[in-house]
Amino acid sequence: MRLVRYKGTKDLKKLSLKSLRVLASDIRKFLIKSVSDTGGHLASNLGVVELTLALHTVFDTPKDKIVWDVGHQSYVHKILTGRKHQFINLRKYGGLSGFPKINESEHDTFGTGHSSTSISVALGLALARDIKGGDEKVVAVIGDGSMTGGLAYEGLNNAGRANTGLLVVLNDNGMSISKNVGAISKHLNQIRTASGYLDAKVDVQNVLDKLPVVGESISKGIKAVKETIKHAILPGVLFEELGFKYIGPIDGHDIEALLNVLERVKNIKTPVLLHVLTKKGKGYNKAENSPSSFHGIGTFCINTGKPLKSTGLPSYTDIFSDYICEKALENKNIVAITAAMPDGTGLGKFKEKFPKRFFDVGIAESHAVTFAAGLARAGLRPVVGMYSSFLQRAYDQVLHDVAIQKLPVIFAVDHGGAVAGDGETHQGIYDISFLSHIPNLIILAPSSGEELRLMFDYALTCNAPVVIRYPKDIAVKREVPPIYFENSEEVIEGDKIAIVSVGVMFETARQVANSLIEKGHSPALINARFVKPVDIGLASRLVDFDYIFTIEDGAKVGGFNTMLISEMTLISNREGKTPPKIYPFAFPDLFLQVGTRNELFKNHCLNFDSIITKIDNLLGGMARLGAEPH
Repeated sequence: MRLVRYKGTKDLKKLSLKSLRVLASDIRKFLIKSVSDTGGHLASNLGVVELTLALHTVFDTPKDKIVWDVGHQSYVHKILTGRKHQFINLRKYGGLSGFPKINESEHDTFGTGHSSTSISVALGLALARDIKGGDEKVVAVIGDGSMTGGLAYEGLNNAGRANTGLLVVLNDNGMSISKNVGAISKHLNQIRTASGYLDAKVDVQNVLDKLPVVGESISKGIKAVKETIKHAILPGVLFEELGFKYIGPIDGHDIEALLNVLERVKNIKTPVLLHVLTKKGKGYNKAENSPSSFHGIGTFCINTGKPLKSTGLPSYTDIFSDYICEKALENKNIVAITAAMPDGTGLGKFKEKFPKRFFDVGIAESHAVTFAAGLARAGLRPVVGMYSSFLQRAYDQVLHDVAIQKLPVIFAVDHGGAVAGDGETHQGIYDISFLSHIPNLIILAPSSGEELRLMFDYALTCNAPVVIRYPKDIAVKREVPPIYFENSEEVIEGDKIAIVSVGVMFETARQVANSLIEKGHSPALINARFVKPVDIGLASRLVDFDYIFTIEDGAKVGGFNTMLISEMTLISNREGKTPPKIYPFAFPDLFLQVGTRNELFKNHCLNFDSIITKIDNLLGGMARLGAEPH
């Protein structure tokens, strides 16, 4: 599909308003067709077409800096900065990232993937410009959903105090991944719906400015009255109190209005917040009517909006979604918390069935965890549903507010392990590493849907915090024995060689064990179940083995293998034995790129063929094993 007489961002300044509107239409058509073929974030990008066009027309990247909060709405930006022809490989292995990446284009000012970071980043860029004597403009584009995150207000507070030239564009579509919640959302809604707000703002300010001032006491009184009236009538005063000049709201789909206001504010030397109203999914009615369904979507049929690929099999998320509702009927103390992701975490059903026991705190992961700690302290049984990569944002709260006090909070950690499509910022391979050293914390990894249910049952009996981590994947069907403390599952008894798997890597481990059996070996096959604490009985048995191979869907550094090695070393030293050689199969010390789970496993030698080849080479004495023993 052609884009109207357009080659680069500098050409935008030469286009008429009519041509810009045609270009906006062309971009929308291209986005719908492209994302229907590859999958990706559609609704958010359809909503920022005119805004992105206006920004690139008025500002001059890469000299001027545009920071996209979260970054999933940067597709239009990528199209305008010369990457249109790479969209055929969007979110594919070795292809175009779905988020800004500084090593992908000089126009990508900052790599993003998580929310609420843009204002802090932009402030850093603006103050660095001032120190170095530059004249570039700095813009942060942040959604109203990201404004529910506390980091955004830390940035606003500091930026207002710094008092330098900085433009924050608040892209307000009234909806993040799921419907926005909280006082900030309510405040923005007041601004959006205020009748005649723009005219009222000017009229009220003019009246206030003309009020007479007589004497010091009267002056103070008048000032107080002014402030009271401003707070009552001008909702944008929240941002002005933080040190920003507030402008808006304006129609984010009116290119002419956007160009005019951006030209007026770009040279202001103090912080400005421009409030822009947009519609998520604009131009594609199915996305407009159901923006959350088209937030992050796989390949789909444009005419129907229906996904093209669906196995029809339940995922681990589906299993969790049904089971927490089942248990909540039995246990009225169960409450559920999410950070703006009820559908993604499987808590949408819980929300429908138990609305008074469901809490969506907005994009505020740290608050979600500490809030859960308060609920637990009051005697409830809170379940925090959160993606692994977003739990990173609440590390201190897990440690300080939950684990130290040994509060019985259950963490249902979705998207654990390798995550397809979204690349480095959304990978869930680090959770075991950053959680495993926290005292009082129990970490479980199910090998099947049934084991996930049993682990949830077990977690409800614990007087301690429990993490259950599972992937974004189809749930394996496999019956498993009951769970009790530090209880691994020895599926196949063996000697000399042990294959120890963590969570969903069990099926790969089973293939490896069966292959070794066919070759005359007698390997033990063990499902670890407990990532932490390690099964001491298991470690004691394995001390007499010659070779131990651990297989996990997580980072090698600080992973399950590290804890098993530590326990076995202690036991070996205590018993005066030579510890066995332990070879961990896990992800290396790097950030995973975009790709499917199978591609990531294959590329990092975590698929069956790679693992069995390395083990065969070691046991056959033919070649040095790629994974170093510990």
